Amino acid sequence: MQFKHPEILYALFLLLIPIIVHLFQLRKFQKESFTNVAFLKKVTLQTRKSSQIKKWITLLTRMLLLACVIVAFAQPFTSKKNTFNTTPETVIYLDNSFSMQAKGENGELLKRAVQELIENLDPNEPISLVTNTEVFKNTTLKSIQNDLLQMEYAPNQLPYDAAVLKSSKLFSNTANLNRNLVFISDFQEQDKAFSVHLDSLYNMHLVQLKPVNTQNIAIDSLSVNNATATNTTLHVFLKSSEGVSRNVPISLFDGEKLLAKTTVNLTDQAIGEFTLTEKSISNGQIVIDDTSLQFDNTLHFNIDEPSAINVLTIQEDTSSTYLERLFASNEFQLTTTSLNQLNYSAIEKQQLIVLNELGSIPGSLANSLTTFMKQGGYVVIIPNLTSETANYNAILGLYGIQLQNAVTTEKRVTRINYSHPIYKNVFEKQESNFQYPKVNTFFPIQSASGSNVLAFEDGKPFLVTNNQIALFTAALNTGNSNFSEYDLIVPTFYNLARQSLQKAQLYYTIGVENSFDVPVNLEQDGVLSLENENGNMIPMQQYFNDKVTITTTDLPEIAGVYSIKNKTTTITNVSFNYNRQESDLNYQDLSLLKNINISNSVSDIFETIKSDTKINALWKWFIIFALAFIIIEMLILKYFK
Repeated sequence: MQFKHPEILYALFLLLIPIIVHLFQLRKFQKESFTNVAFLKKVTLQTRKSSQIKKWITLLTRMLLLACVIVAFAQPFTSKKNTFNTTPETVIYLDNSFSMQAKGENGELLKRAVQELIENLDPNEPISLVTNTEVFKNTTLKSIQNDLLQMEYAPNQLPYDAAVLKSSKLFSNTANLNRNLVFISDFQEQDKAFSVHLDSLYNMHLVQLKPVNTQNIAIDSLSVNNATATNTTLHVFLKSSEGVSRNVPISLFDGEKLLAKTTVNLTDQAIGEFTLTEKSISNGQIVIDDTSLQFDNTLHFNIDEPSAINVLTIQEDTSSTYLERLFASNEFQLTTTSLNQLNYSAIEKQQLIVLNELGSIPGSLANSLTTFMKQGGYVVIIPNLTSETANYNAILGLYGIQLQNAVTTEKRVTRINYSHPIYKNVFEKQESNFQYPKVNTFFPIQSASGSNVLAFEDGKPFLVTNNQIALFTAALNTGNSNFSEYDLIVPTFYNLARQSLQKAQLYYTIGVENSFDVPVNLEQDGVLSLENENGNMIPMQQYFNDKVTITTTDLPEIAGVYSIKNKTTTITNVSFNYNRQESDLNYQDLSLLKNINISNSVSDIFETIKSDTKINALWKWFIIFALAFIIIEMLILKYFK
């Protein structure tokens, strides 16, 4: 029991006064003469004994009466926690990620959680509420009720530690607050398990909402398995948590037009295949039918007509033709020129420039190449046997690479950096037994930075890259090397060229950083926008001479195929899809967490909070006791003889 005004209890010392008066009260008796003394003594003894008992009972009753009145004025109360004279403050984290689409006993988890919040919160009580996308600070349920009822699912969920930190920062710094953080989620498994460092400033309450069915089928990914001049083969990867074999129909659309349909037998994973004769699909969709989560039943993609990459080769001897053969496809627009016939104005229109075995790099060319690389262009340098290292180092030094004098000794190219972006998806497995290309003369390099792509058997680099530059350390002509005769040269130069212009992929994932190039020449202060029926936005972009590099992370928020527009002109399309991580309906076990209130019901958790903060006032009971003692005293005085 606690008291609102405990200082009043000092008045209980006043109870000593009636005790002292009772004990030291002086009484004078007058003597009277009676003939029958024996009879008088007997009556006197009986009267005094009864009077003493009556007085003691009356004294006790009056003391209890006074004590009850004093305690009543001190206002006693009881509560589970010391919450008297404190103001409640509640912060709620509501997980609105896609996994909350799963159905519980009373419907979708998110919608049921919103309904229980509306039923259990005082409409005018101050609260703060956080979701994965919104923050409502110092508001009331009445103000945000419509926002809660219309809440959309978010494509990405905050990490649990970030959600706790974001929510806890909404508590005010005011003293005498009873702070409660209510964390509502299904607690799906993430890279980092949910853990809480208890904070003395607030009480943590966890509400884990559980679906009745954890079975789900999802479209995991899509890839181009093979592309020829006439056909394109797409592979659709499905995954399931059911563990039961079933036939799943897959439909392929271009907008509203159904292009193809197939069925796969799915247990855990399966691959569906489509062979297309269309060279481009502007608004592609892969669709399956599943009654569980809905966000992963559709995957958007687009295949555009490929735009050619502009490649310029500068060389002294135009008799070398292996580069012309490498860049002969329609994917490249190749221009070959000798150094003395170079048109410098053409440099800014290129994406890739190859310096093919120049004896020296003129200063004017070096300056143009430096500007070209700063504008996002890519340069490949191939020295010849008589190249002037000091002249080359003037431009290579800007990227931390220094050529040393040539060494004439036979070297074999035996080491391949399979993890380098140039060889991504090139090899099915790491080869350890194949015929190695060789060189007769090479230039050792001193590199403070950069990445080895190909290396000799002693680890010295044969091909090194750093940002916008790639350097071969040996001449590739047939007199010095047989590298041009090996198949390895094809993916090497092909992907070096592809790196110079990051073409849009089949689709991108919302919530991760994506970057791609759009070949376009913009007017001054011109910008590109992403547009479709869901709206339009201006993404983060960087303009170069002949292209714009677009970078996206959280935008757009809605999956779909978007047109990249320059004012009203559509340049190309790009597709975005939701992250598929939440398709796996696996949940964390919170039972090991200690000193935290855990429930599977929003209603129960708020009942617990109300019970913990409920104050039971007891002063009325002491007033009733005081009245009872008054009645008891009156009865004693009247009827006790």
